[in-house]
Amino acid sequence: MLVIYGYPVDETDWERRITAAWAAQSDLSEAEFLALIEQLAGERPPGDPVGLFERASGLDATDHPDMAIPLYEQALERGLPPGRHRQAVIQLASSLRVVGRADESAARLAAEIDAGSDELDDAVVAFLALALADTGREREALSAALAALAPHLVRYQVSVASYARELAERDGTPG
Repeated sequence: MLVIYGYPVDETDWERRITAAWAAQSDLSEAEFLALIEQLAGERPPGDPVGLFERASGLDATDHPDMAIPLYEQALERGLPPGRHRQAVIQLASSLRVVGRADESAARLAAEIDAGSDELDDAVVAFLALALADTGREREALSAALAALAPHLVRYQVSVASYARELAERDGTPG
């Protein structure tokens, strides 16, 4: 049993149940899904960043990015574990873009690229490309997307990577 802020939490069981809740999202009404996420997040200690993150994610997934943003920000400020931290940055940035704050979204994602590397690198770049496009920096967005895509190509990796750099250089940004 894990103790968080003095509260006992059976982390394994809770993670299993939150995963099951997300798997059931498409079978539930919005109200049922949000109630389930709220119930599970409510089992966490008050102010727990993971609970805040799951609440934010639930709101975000049901098209309430404006309500999700402050919860993501609180979760990040309070210190999410690495597995959820990067997800929160991506999801917060996506919500910021959706509500018309694309410059802030792009800045957060650009900082996240410099923060480290993991299996979410391509997702960071994909959402950065969307934010850049919304700020009117379409060539830079295309360059970022192509640079992320290039390593996954069976053929033409070098060419596509080169074209991505060329697009960025023509746009005045480093490739």
